[in-house]
Amino acid sequence: MILKNVKLRNFRNYGNLEISFSSGINIIYGKNAQGKTNLLESIYVLALTKSHRSFIDQNLIKKGESSSKISGNVENEGIMTTYEIILEQKKKRCVIDQDEIKKLAQYISNLNIIIFYPEDLEIIKGSPQMRRRYINMEISQLDRNYFQILNDYTRLLKMRNDSLKNMKSYSDLEHPYFIAVTEYLIEKAAFLYKMRMKFMQRLNEKCGSIFYDISGKKGFYIKYESSFVLENLSIEEIKERLKQKFKEVKANEYRIKKTMIGPHKDDISFWLEDNNLKNHGSQGQQRIAILSLKLSEIEIFKNYCQKQPILLLDDVFSELDDVKKNNLLSFIRKEIQTIITTTEISNIESSILNESKLIEIEDGAIKSVKEVE
Repeated sequence: MILKNVKLRNFRNYGNLEISFSSGINIIYGKNAQGKTNLLESIYVLALTKSHRSFIDQNLIKKGESSSKISGNVENEGIMTTYEIILEQKKKRCVIDQDEIKKLAQYISNLNIIIFYPEDLEIIKGSPQMRRRYINMEISQLDRNYFQILNDYTRLLKMRNDSLKNMKSYSDLEHPYFIAVTEYLIEKAAFLYKMRMKFMQRLNEKCGSIFYDISGKKGFYIKYESSFVLENLSIEEIKERLKQKFKEVKANEYRIKKTMIGPHKDDISFWLEDNNLKNHGSQGQQRIAILSLKLSEIEIFKNYCQKQPILLLDDVFSELDDVKKNNLLSFIRKEIQTIITTTEISNIESSILNESKLIEIEDGAIKSVKEVE
């Protein structure tokens, strides 16, 4: 999968921009606040229909304008496809080859990207909600069924919580409606759990060796944190485990009026040997951990989806010394289209620069371009 070009109209600080990319490494450089991050953000929105930096679509429209448009041509196995996201003040449209796509699940899994940006450190340092959001977005790209099941689960969870809030007596827990909603919720939860465990297993097959390649340190892994053991369980076994758990927390759920267990309560943690990096990791180790996490996904896309994602690295070199920086570039230069933003290219090995397309951005416009030698 190769992103050939992107066209922007009234997106963030860009009025009109057209930019093309090489199939290898593309380095976008320039001073701070020139629009480098905005450019990567536009590619993220093109792929996933929403920004990783703003929950409000209208914030993406250039100030003073009523609409914004992002379009890109993607080549995949010799076939060229045009994707478009059109943002208006009260509406968003997703288009593939001039056909408007009504269901997000049918759009999201087509253009696959993996992004690293400085705020990704919050995946380690931030709330469990942020880590669940990361898991949900990434698996949704891998499997559009996950996106639909997650939506169903979220809807059922709200219905169940609403029922708990409206209960007048303990006997209401045996109401047929509440029992039916709980059974449907368990059905969806079991599938989410199974998909998440497969995802975590596949990440751990790769992330430790990638962490070592970049940092020289062994023992990195990611742990899925749940209220009960999930590994090696079948879908049916997970359902039975959930049914038992719901019986155990029945009285407490009635008391607090909330669903206490399920995928919406789980978490992940990042470890270097016996050290939880959230509490005992340096900023540099946390940064490499997130990079290893994201780079592991490349292999998952390739091995399990027969897809080659596009890698976006925003300000990835912050807090990496020259050795780790060039180790990273040597790792990714192998076989994946990569788009990197940075303020400085002087510390990048000349052999890597010669193999990269260099694009200088200044004040929302392309100042200079150097093609791959």
